Amino acid sequence: METQKFSYDNSIVRAFLYATVTFGIIGFLFGLTAALMLFYPELPEFLFGTDDTTIRSLASGNIQGLINTQGAFGFGRIRMLHTTTVIFAFVCNSVFVGVYYSLQRLLKTRMYSDTLSWIHFWSWQIMIIAAYITFFMGINTSKEYAEHEWPIDILIAFSWIVFGINMFMTIARRRVRHIYVAIWFYIGTWIAVVMLHIFNNLEVPLSFTGWKSYSAYAGVKDAIVQWWYGHNAVAFILTTPVLGLMYYFLPKAADRPVFSYKLSIIHFWSLIFVYIWAGPHHLQYTALPAWAQAVGTGFSIMLIAPSWGGMLNGLLTLRGAWDKVRENPILKFFVVAVTCYGMATFEGPLLATKNINKIGHFTDWVIGHVHLGALGWNGFMAFGVIYYLIPILWRTKLYSVKMANWHFWLGTLGIIFYAVPMYISGFTQGLMWKQFNPDGTLVWKNWLDTVTAIIPYFKMRFVGGFLYFSGGILMVINLIATARKGSFQKEVPAEAPALANISGKRKEGEGTHLWLERTPAIMGILSLLTISIGSMVEIIPTLSLKKSVPTISAVKPYSPLELEGRDIYIREACNSCHSQMVRPFRDEIVRFNGKNGQYSKAGEFVYDRPFLWGSKRTGPDLQREGGKNPSSWHYKHMYNPRSTSAGSIMPRFPWLIANNLDRSKMVDKMVLMKNVFDVPYTKAEIDTANQWANNQSAKIVRDIFSEANDLKQAYAKRPQGELEKKEIVALIAYLQRLGTDIKTTEIKTASNN
Repeated sequence: METQKFSYDNSIVRAFLYATVTFGIIGFLFGLTAALMLFYPELPEFLFGTDDTTIRSLASGNIQGLINTQGAFGFGRIRMLHTTTVIFAFVCNSVFVGVYYSLQRLLKTRMYSDTLSWIHFWSWQIMIIAAYITFFMGINTSKEYAEHEWPIDILIAFSWIVFGINMFMTIARRRVRHIYVAIWFYIGTWIAVVMLHIFNNLEVPLSFTGWKSYSAYAGVKDAIVQWWYGHNAVAFILTTPVLGLMYYFLPKAADRPVFSYKLSIIHFWSLIFVYIWAGPHHLQYTALPAWAQAVGTGFSIMLIAPSWGGMLNGLLTLRGAWDKVRENPILKFFVVAVTCYGMATFEGPLLATKNINKIGHFTDWVIGHVHLGALGWNGFMAFGVIYYLIPILWRTKLYSVKMANWHFWLGTLGIIFYAVPMYISGFTQGLMWKQFNPDGTLVWKNWLDTVTAIIPYFKMRFVGGFLYFSGGILMVINLIATARKGSFQKEVPAEAPALANISGKRKEGEGTHLWLERTPAIMGILSLLTISIGSMVEIIPTLSLKKSVPTISAVKPYSPLELEGRDIYIREACNSCHSQMVRPFRDEIVRFNGKNGQYSKAGEFVYDRPFLWGSKRTGPDLQREGGKNPSSWHYKHMYNPRSTSAGSIMPRFPWLIANNLDRSKMVDKMVLMKNVFDVPYTKAEIDTANQWANNQSAKIVRDIFSEANDLKQAYAKRPQGELEKKEIVALIAYLQRLGTDIKTTEIKTASNN
């Protein structure tokens, strides 16, 4: 048979490797900054200026510098920048490094199109930069791991589709009959991410010349679609493609074959089938229908089997090679990565069970769990792949094995110092929230008591993050030194016999899976069906059955001013620290009862686009905030939280008091809500929207002045009506509305009116 000569493209691998390392360091810095702000919330004041004489500042001694930032460096936005950098910039780029390197060699062919490779690279990096710019500006959707607004969502889809075309066309041009297990995971990943990204990010732009959009789903329906996406972003971005890298790079580094081919088959198909069902475990005890919660729990527990099957397949591949682990830093990274994968995939199902979820959810336990996976599994796999590839790409030995070992130990200590304090912090929070006195009152009624108790663990978490970051800096130094002493090879000559044309039909005596491995189109279709089953069973009933979300007659649409206030709340990423979901627990009803003592009902959220249930309570839940505190308290709290709540770790928001509210799109928002989402605004309400907002803002300002004489005197020296125009008034309007529609113990729904 004719031997064909060709070359592998290393340039695209190098480009994604540079991006991985660069964005990895940036992502770690964002994470460190966010961790620091949780025990030093005055950081923005220190950097940009403050009127608080107790705080040192690098800027002039007034608050104008902080106001001028317009919240760009607030905790909520930094957290979004951290998560999107780690997921989309660090992990995804590291996956692309591994895919573009391994795919060519596994298939004995060059990538189908160099042009498509570079379009993919640049469109992905442009997407990341666009996300940075918009997030700093407060342009976001608030949906966790999917905060990008609609133009960036389109760019993500475009880049991912280009990647898929290039990958599948490369598979079609292969010179190897059977596709290897790593490629199965690449195929499953691509299919799942297309489905997840498109359906979760269905949104309606306010206009095609602006950034603002509203989710196609509302309330409970938005919640189940978001966490179907959110959990499976962890599954099909942070797990399955990285497993593909494990199946290629770990055997290569150990110079051993994969432990079990049959276990690989079981691992792949069971994982992509079971994983997609588990999303509702993020919504235990919420207003989500009980059947969906139960399905999420059941399949989450089942996930232990395929996940541990993959972990064991990885670790047992090292049989007979453990002596190499002592000396080879690449194998050290891989071993700890696979171990962290096993630990995280055991802990996840535990957190999905109802008894543990009611203690762990909304606490730092979940943060520790996520970072065990992100730092240990994703980070260490990426580091191992990088250390494996750098000497090969630059045709030299690693500059310093000792430095790589130092990186390993710093990273490992960083994971320990991060995860363990977060576990302790989470246990502390969960137990303190639920503790009652014998007389039935809460032991820790003041929310700040539960916050100040965990500050030492926040500090330890920062130390862990700093250790991990320090290891990353050592890696950068090591890689630069290695590249300088080596010589990069852009084109790697290779040769292989051409693949003969044979029938795609299954041959007599050929195993089913062997046949699938040489018919990737059928494998892709079966993967799509396998992934789609759970999605359809969970999503379609919830979206299509109106009775699954009964309406509550007392719940009315937001006023135009409240709608603007809600958009400001989203802009400032308040949902990063505050939930809006009172679960049916005695402690939560007592703590967050507002004026009525109701837990959250599905019908309360029918006008919420997007939903804002949150996933972490750094601050208290706000679902029953309306009427709980006077409007003047909210004004002072937003200006300086420590003036109303001593010891608060909430950042300041003085620009809300300085900025005039932009009402230019207020009527357009109401029209969109009515025409597209059938929100029952009347024509008269839309026509008089500005007057409606004027009346509501005037009422709030009158309340502020009657409650706080110091504010009344301060504004007496300013032009009349000035405060009514400010963003703070719109935000107060929204906060004072929360939970006030339900006022009695009898909840009238459409079915019992």
